[in-house]
Amino acid sequence: MNLQFDGKTFRSTSSTSNGEVNEATLFRYWQNGDIVWAEYDGGGIRQGHLLGVIREDGTLDARYHHVNEAGELMTGICKTVPELLPSGKLRLHESWQWTCRDHSAGQSVVEEIGMEDD
Repeated sequence: MNLQFDGKTFRSTSSTSNGEVNEATLFRYWQNGDIVWAEYDGGGIRQGHLLGVIREDGTLDARYHHVNEAGELMTGICKTVPELLPSGKLRLHESWQWTCRDHSAGQSVVEEIGMEDD
């Protein structure tokens, strides 16, 4: 799959209970070759950033950090498996682990949205 993230916006659709994102969290992605980065906020996240590399198998290997509403700086690692939907949009299946606090792991799903979804 030739992944293209540049200019796409994603919304969280599900996350395990130890996660901090929810349906009000928006992720705005950019891409340069195999390097992908994003900014995210909303739903309890004041400001966040993600930086990753698309691997040969099509997965995204990323690191993230954000400041939550409590003012805590949170950090973690994430492996993302993309799914191309029949609509042509992307759904991202994320397996992540905190590198702070309790170091717990979890799962999240985010889906690409368009202007009509806002």
